[in-house]
Amino acid sequence: MKIITKKQVQNRLRRVEGQVRGLQKMVDEEKYCIDIITQSSAVRSALSAVEDLVLENHLSEHVIHQVKQGQEKKAIGEIISVFKKSKKK
Repeated sequence: MKIITKKQVQNRLRRVEGQVRGLQKMVDEEKYCIDIITQSSAVRSALSAVEDLVLENHLSEHVIHQVKQGQEKKAIGEIISVFKKSKKK
């Protein structure tokens, strides 16, 4: 993984971790349900941004390498698999 991408992913994951802790606290304190749902949505969005960064890195690093090595079918299979999983959200 590119160093700059790794740093971005780590920073975003730390933020997500803090958001989840905040979400747990909201539940513990029996905060208003709509506020909990709003926070949960923010966590999902933050994780989606992490996935976007990792996918971008994969496409620009690993897929290029696979294609150069004649492993196009493997590269395409992985991308299709990830795409299908993302559609199930």
